[in-house]
Amino acid sequence: MLRRLNPSWVFGALSAALSAGYGVLFTVVGDFRDQYGISETAIGVVIGVGFLAAFVAQVFIAPVADRGRARQLIVIGVIANVVGLLMMGFGESLGPILAGRIISGIGIGGASPAIKRIVILADPDNLGQNLGRLLSADVFGFAMGPAISAVLAGPVGLAAPFVVVAAITAAILPATFFVSANETTDAPRQRLAVDLLRSRVVAGAVVLGATSFLMIGAFDALWDVVHEDLDTPTWMANLGITLFAVPLVILGPTGGRIAQRVGPFRIAAAGLVAGALFMYSYGQLPTGTWIFAFSLFHATTDGLTISAAGVAIAIAVSEERQAGAQGMMGAAQSLFAGFTAIAVGALYDGSGRATAYSAAAIGMIVMVIIGMTLAVDFWRSEMRPTTTPADIEPPLPYS
Repeated sequence: MLRRLNPSWVFGALSAALSAGYGVLFTVVGDFRDQYGISETAIGVVIGVGFLAAFVAQVFIAPVADRGRARQLIVIGVIANVVGLLMMGFGESLGPILAGRIISGIGIGGASPAIKRIVILADPDNLGQNLGRLLSADVFGFAMGPAISAVLAGPVGLAAPFVVVAAITAAILPATFFVSANETTDAPRQRLAVDLLRSRVVAGAVVLGATSFLMIGAFDALWDVVHEDLDTPTWMANLGITLFAVPLVILGPTGGRIAQRVGPFRIAAAGLVAGALFMYSYGQLPTGTWIFAFSLFHATTDGLTISAAGVAIAIAVSEERQAGAQGMMGAAQSLFAGFTAIAVGALYDGSGRATAYSAAAIGMIVMVIIGMTLAVDFWRSEMRPTTTPADIEPPLPYS
């Protein structure tokens, strides 16, 4: 029975479980402060160090999956994540919580590109739809984290949501052994994937992927404070985050399929330009209610386009470099989300809402131009959007 399952569904469930741990952490950090006396500065370090750990893992560990060890890397990454979750759940001081966050970040950073590699190569003809399904699973898992915390943290204790997510993650892992994985026997000579950036096509896709996380970093950093300052009803501000996730979950597979058929660079650019216009509008709209309304349309365009950059890089590299390429994109996304959140927060404090959102929008437009310029030969060529990784050589001729 399990052998007939679509790998994107099995690994999508695993991805959702991995993301749920992030969702749990973000909703209990206030309790860490109140119950364990951890300062707000230290809490910021706990959040940030996980992204840094994931960045390191995606650059230095993820390429191992391209050398015939994708499944092993997933197992090790999942085990590391489970250990990290339990450390954060049962830790009562900064040390074990911080260590758990680092271990979890390394585990997820190593496992996620390996998961994408297996899903891409399992069905290259439908890689867009399947990558979109992974995106939907990630968003769904992250959104479920707060729900799990809300149900368990108060009545049972802070450790409970971490334990439940760790148990779910561990329970899903055995199912992955019943899904076939295309492990390469022709391992790339390069130990890291940085050399892929010599290709203008890959570099362009990475820039577009990073642009989407520039948008996400700015959006997440400003949403709560903006609505507080505009006296938006609390229920509306909280509901906005939940509703924003819904189109991403529902439309992810459709968006990925459209990107593969129409052309991932064109779809990614169109979605990011639209996103930039929405970001600019958030700085100009007079009330939180208007921002809430505009964000629903923004979420729809994101749901249809945000997976396109991942599709672009999957098409642009050969099958033996898939994990390394996805890792490079993930690393760039982590960096841009983190730095953007810090920068727009400072701009908001110093210059106000309009300046912060306008700066994010301008940054997005500039990066879209850079990304599309780098990959211009690719997306203007006669290569059909349905081309799969097995059909092309590594894109170094474009470099």
